[in-house]
Amino acid sequence: MALTYNTRDGDTVDVIVWRHYGAESPDVLRQVFEANPGLADRGAILPAGVSITLPDIVRPAGLSKGVSLWT
Repeated sequence: MALTYNTRDGDTVDVIVWRHYGAESPDVLRQVFEANPGLADRGAILPAGVSITLPDIVRPAGLSKGVSLWT
């Protein structure tokens, strides 16, 4: 189920994706940009109040979510 995230001043798509999915691969970013037409046109640093759809990500089999060094 897709979620909607409302940006805070200074958010970037990379950081939002990392926080939500635990990964920042080109494939994950591509899927987020495909779910949000025009998002890339807003620039690297987003203003507050932009609604971003965070879709369910289809990951290839065997791809891990990531490793946390500070558990």
